Amino acid sequence: MPTREPPDHEARFTALFEATHRPLLAYAVRRVADPADAADVVAEAFLVAWRRIEDVPAGPDARPWMFGVARRVLANHHRGTRRRTALADRLRAEVVEAVPPPSDDDVSDVEQALARLGDEDRELLRLVAWEQLARDEIAMVLGVSRAAVRVRLHRARRRLADQLAALAAADDVPGVRRTDRAAQRTVPAGQVISGWAPARPGTEEA
Repeated sequence: MPTREPPDHEARFTALFEATHRPLLAYAVRRVADPADAADVVAEAFLVAWRRIEDVPAGPDARPWMFGVARRVLANHHRGTRRRTALADRLRAEVVEAVPPPSDDDVSDVEQALARLGDEDRELLRLVAWEQLARDEIAMVLGVSRAAVRVRLHRARRRLADQLAALAAADDVPGVRRTDRAAQRTVPAGQVISGWAPARPGTEEA
């Protein structure tokens, strides 16, 4: 006869799933092209959690622990996708040469500024603005110290401000038509891109 997991094992996993599956889905959806891939990423993350349920921290630390698992699963997903689509990437590069890319007027200033930052800065700012994580939680997700998060976050916000200032200065150049970016803003569903999300109740300000 197959062995059954002890009741407390199942109860802990069920409680973990109920508390974290929605924010994890939002986290994954914002980082993949296909929502179906996000579901796969989250399912794999919970499979890891099921196998390692004894390692899952108790209390509020369980949430950032799950974000860390999802981040590693997502990294594996992206590596696999890059291997599968190497030829498609080459073809897309040729398409860009043949067809001009969309105008910058189709996206918000914040989205443009964020796109100019490095991968680490973008991910750190997204963890704050989209996932509303505090410094301690971000440190657990990224596997770094809280002090490192504080320094990196300060620098990332400064670089984002610099890019926003550069975009604003470009708008003020004579002869350049200023557009109403707020009216034309195009933001993928589920993303918080136009500003910082409100602080999560009970969470230390990041």
